[in-house]
Amino acid sequence: MDDVYAKFIERMNPTRVVIDNESCELATIIEVVSTNRHGILLEVVQVLADLDLIITKAYVSSDGGWFMNVFNMTDCDGNKVRDEGILDYIQKTVETDACCLESMRGSTGGMPSEEHTSIELTGTDRPGLLSEVFAVLTDLRCNVVNGEIWTHNSRAAAVIDVTEHSTGQAIEDPKRLSTIKQLLCNVLQGNISFMTPRITISSSGVTHRQRRLHQMMFAYRDFERLKDVEHSSRIHVCVLDCNDRDYTVVSIRSKDRPKLLFDTLCTLTDMQYVVFHGTAITERMEAYQEYYIRHIDGLPVSSEAERQRVIECLEAAIQRRASEELELELCSDDRLGLLSDITRIFRENGLCIRQAEMATRGGTAKDTFFVTDVSGQPIDPKIIDLIRQQIGQNILQVKGNLSLSPKFPREMARSFLFTNLFKSRIC
Repeated sequence: MDDVYAKFIERMNPTRVVIDNESCELATIIEVVSTNRHGILLEVVQVLADLDLIITKAYVSSDGGWFMNVFNMTDCDGNKVRDEGILDYIQKTVETDACCLESMRGSTGGMPSEEHTSIELTGTDRPGLLSEVFAVLTDLRCNVVNGEIWTHNSRAAAVIDVTEHSTGQAIEDPKRLSTIKQLLCNVLQGNISFMTPRITISSSGVTHRQRRLHQMMFAYRDFERLKDVEHSSRIHVCVLDCNDRDYTVVSIRSKDRPKLLFDTLCTLTDMQYVVFHGTAITERMEAYQEYYIRHIDGLPVSSEAERQRVIECLEAAIQRRASEELELELCSDDRLGLLSDITRIFRENGLCIRQAEMATRGGTAKDTFFVTDVSGQPIDPKIIDLIRQQIGQNILQVKGNLSLSPKFPREMARSFLFTNLFKSRIC
């Protein structure tokens, strides 16, 4: 009866979105008013994050059964959002309660599809792990069409969409699926692991990919710090009591980056906390967030152990995607084994992949890798020069401020062993 009543109230008071491009000189303002339910804040932020919009300020209030949120946002270049198609998409998606569906940006979410098989992996991270995973998939004639990999605190999590190479469709044979699972499990157990690896294979991707990666990392307890992992001094999380209102106040100060608000809210939601009031402000590359929360059972944080757990989990949520590593972008004609060859070259040259995102569109693979050396340190530019000669100057681009040595002319790339595997393509 409570569920029926809640749905009745929601129908009588539908979600309303107001978009204002006039009141603020620097940002587009979006106001969302709705009946309150657990997770609605994260759903709205997820829509904005999937469109790669930057939230510069956010104000949240959800007391008394009502939810009101105001966002100041810009595009990636820091300009107001003028694209009517994007603004119309935001309004229609949020107002029709379709926030839980994946956004139109397939690289970060993707609509549910029967055309691929989704593989979820969690295990202990180590150098060369991703190369071995892709080598197994290539040997099994599985073509990787999309995917994302995160590593943090010696854990690795991946969501990879594959198809049958011979048909281009999802893999449905139960015996074949069992073989894929067993061989991947062997790879993840290839070293002495402090936790048992987990592998799940489903016929379609029905969960938002980055949302799922947060859940997987959280379930694999990546918030538990290892003795040899240094704590980041750039993240400050404070959890205090607010006795007069029976809330717990969570304050977070960190370096600003895209999708920071989404990452924070994922963890609070996964930990079953409700945000009643909140503020998020970014200024000069620094972000400040403050939330008044209670557990879903209505109680504030009640013990020192719980307080410490909230701190550790929020720190982990921020660090999972705090990509300060070197960014390499690959753009090439897609083919079976492309990722196996690329990651093998990285491994043989001493590169460790800390984070990766793979996407295939119209027969073209566009993949992004965040890399360090095996000790987690910046990479010698000469090594990047060498790798680009092996793969192709036009195929592998360096993002960031790495100063590459100019001593290798482009024509020399043809003399390397792996060059014939790649066709130059300017994207």
